[in-house]
Amino acid sequence: MFKTIYILWLRQIKKYFRSPSRIVGSLAQPLLFLVALGYGFGTVFQSAGQGNYLEFLVPGIVAMSILFTALFSGVEIIWDRQFGFLKETLVAPVSRIEIMIGRSLGGATVAVLQGTIVLIISLFFGFTIHGYSLLILALVFMFLIALLFTALGTAIASLLEDMQGFQLIMNFLVMPIFFLSGALFPLQGLPKIIDIITKINPLTYGVDGLRGVLAGTAHIGIATDLLVLAVVIVVLNTVGAYLFSKIQV
Repeated sequence: MFKTIYILWLRQIKKYFRSPSRIVGSLAQPLLFLVALGYGFGTVFQSAGQGNYLEFLVPGIVAMSILFTALFSGVEIIWDRQFGFLKETLVAPVSRIEIMIGRSLGGATVAVLQGTIVLIISLFFGFTIHGYSLLILALVFMFLIALLFTALGTAIASLLEDMQGFQLIMNFLVMPIFFLSGALFPLQGLPKIIDIITKINPLTYGVDGLRGVLAGTAHIGIATDLLVLAVVIVVLNTVGAYLFSKIQV
């Protein structure tokens, strides 16, 4: 069992490092947000008495990078199905659960690497980490976010047979998850409906946990953030495992 998981995990890591253009390309959007928003709204944010906007923004941008990378890792199942790679994997004498675990761990690891690169780059833009002793906890939050959305990507990909529905998923699910997570704005004083949505949104707890660890300004609480993420991960991985086991190739 562990050998199969390790092989699939390693395969995802190797695929990541074999595509430098993919690494560079996936950095474009986070860097755009850092520059355009970090510096563009910095003065407005500070004049409103909220402090340094870049310090507030970076944890949200790191979470965004992890979100997109993790989700795409899960959705790669669609590509593998279309080109026949998935069929080759599924006919191997191993359980589908092992295959899913190996792919999910590999995708989550890649997403954490991507998020770490964004975090390192943000230091050159002027971001200051609140406490370097808490970096391990920051990596834990990053991995939990990655595992959560890799599982979501797997569940989505298990239901779709081609990429035609993927843009709908991006526009009506992924972008709202990001924009309504508190990644770009404080969670205090929101309209009631937005407040409810942010509390339902699992990424909210990932962003808040990262912000609490990296910038020392958690709104919800680190312990609550960890608990909610853990529960949602169990639920999504259970759903993802069930849907993946039902894939027809």
